[in-house]
Amino acid sequence: MRFDPAQLETLVAITEEGTFEAAARRLHVTPSAVSQRVRALEQAAGQVLVRRTTPATVTEAGAPLVRLGRQLRLLATEAAATLGTGDVVDLAVAVNADSLATWFRPVLAEVAGRPGTALRLHVEDQAYSHDLLRGGEVLAAVTDEPVPVQGCVVERLGGIRYTPAAAPWLVERHRRGRGIDWAAMPLVVYNEKDHLQDDLLAAHGAGRPPVVHRVPSTADFHAALRAGLGWGMLLDPQLDESLAAGDAVRLPGARPVVVPLYWQRWRLDSPTLAALTDDVRRAARAGLRRTATTTPRAPA
Repeated sequence: MRFDPAQLETLVAITEEGTFEAAARRLHVTPSAVSQRVRALEQAAGQVLVRRTTPATVTEAGAPLVRLGRQLRLLATEAAATLGTGDVVDLAVAVNADSLATWFRPVLAEVAGRPGTALRLHVEDQAYSHDLLRGGEVLAAVTDEPVPVQGCVVERLGGIRYTPAAAPWLVERHRRGRGIDWAAMPLVVYNEKDHLQDDLLAAHGAGRPPVVHRVPSTADFHAALRAGLGWGMLLDPQLDESLAAGDAVRLPGARPVVVPLYWQRWRLDSPTLAALTDDVRRAARAGLRRTATTTPRAPA
């Protein structure tokens, strides 16, 4: 089955703009023309592709076509750029906040050195970022998912380590013998998707305490722990800084957790995506803990 590129681009525009009207303005056509293109694409696919909600979203059947539309756009833009047209190649990438604040930063400097490339970052928890790949919203993602999304390849980058820690005075307040009263000591998490602490609590026979603070910023999360708001999982650089300053200590009876990270990307012959992947590999080698090989793997 062949799909009309203009119809695919219209579908992508709807997902990015949120409404048929906004997509029409971006494409310089009428809203009626947008509706006609979508209906024609749905007839060709034999399924409903767009939910007519506010904002408009694609159905499960529409997600692969959004991905195809973005792939065609990437390849067309790269081809135009080689002809000196001045087109800008857009790279949509999902990365978790802690990676963006630490080891991933050299990638930004590398992309800055390539004129004509625009990086569009989606900050998403590593346990959920592969969903953005599946939905066609990004072309690559830092994720904890080792199984490649359909149409993607995956390689292991390394591990990012977290250590349970808290302000010294808070630890003393909740100390029980040689351990901690896990059921009572307040907890700090990044957001509702942050479940990194739950396995540790379960290992100590406890659930989440009554007081759970949410601080959705890597730097402010660290500041919250130093202030004594609760205990949480600190990255190695944060832990080293706090241990040296004396404003945080490791929690007794709690071991560090190493979260394996993977790089999933579209299986696409794209020079721009290949260059970005090389940037990520170098940054990972320099900034992540070695956990396994980084040989790319595609779906069986």
